[in-house]
Amino acid sequence: MSILSIRGVSRSFETAGRAPTIALQATDLEVEENDFITILGPSGCGKSTLLRIVAGLDKQSSGEALLDGKRIEGPSAGRGMVFQSYTLFPWLTVLDNVCFGLRERNLPRAEQLEIANAFIQKVGLRGFENHFPKQLSGGMQQRTALARALANNPRMLLMDEPFGALDHQTRELMQELLLGIWEAEKKTVLFVTHDIDEAVFMGSRVVVMSARPGRIKLNREVPLPHPRHYSIKTTPVFSELKAELMEQVRAEVIASQNIAA
Repeated sequence: MSILSIRGVSRSFETAGRAPTIALQATDLEVEENDFITILGPSGCGKSTLLRIVAGLDKQSSGEALLDGKRIEGPSAGRGMVFQSYTLFPWLTVLDNVCFGLRERNLPRAEQLEIANAFIQKVGLRGFENHFPKQLSGGMQQRTALARALANNPRMLLMDEPFGALDHQTRELMQELLLGIWEAEKKTVLFVTHDIDEAVFMGSRVVVMSARPGRIKLNREVPLPHPRHYSIKTTPVFSELKAELMEQVRAEVIASQNIAA
């Protein structure tokens, strides 16, 4: 059963004195409960625009996005968002950052602390509860952001290049961490990335978007078992799917450059 239905969603932007810029063509996508969908495509193809519409941070020009059959009209605690940039409150500790959404929901402080501490442990930050963001590495800040999103028990987790600013080794550790949490918590995830390895390793399905104006050109199931370990990247199935997706994305990058020219 679908948890998220995207039906004919498009987005155009008005420019003074010019024709509107179409960022996203009418797009349809059904997201099932517990799906982990990774979204690939060239820069400017509308990946982040689509994610922001689902998050309720942007408004579609046509169509509708439905969560559990209800039209998305704005942000809600039912959709947890994690961005590439570290969006923590610098004046709050790790613990109070994770508690933030729980406090906004007026949960008793004891319940806030119980929930927050559980997720701080899940993301491997036990012992750093009283640190401020400036005292943390980039990977630790993203772990905090992930714990904050999960603490609200969202129906969906929306992630926009969440590991894009991290070094290679930290990025791989964060991928394993998130997959482990997903396998345990069974959240539904939409995950935007430019990294094809990451898309295949993380996703139960990979969606490839075309050059702007964006549309979904490929919706491909990932036939790899769970739990996943990095050794799976050496298997023929992984290599074949990666090669297929590289060709799809490469064609769209070339198309986007031709459009720009």
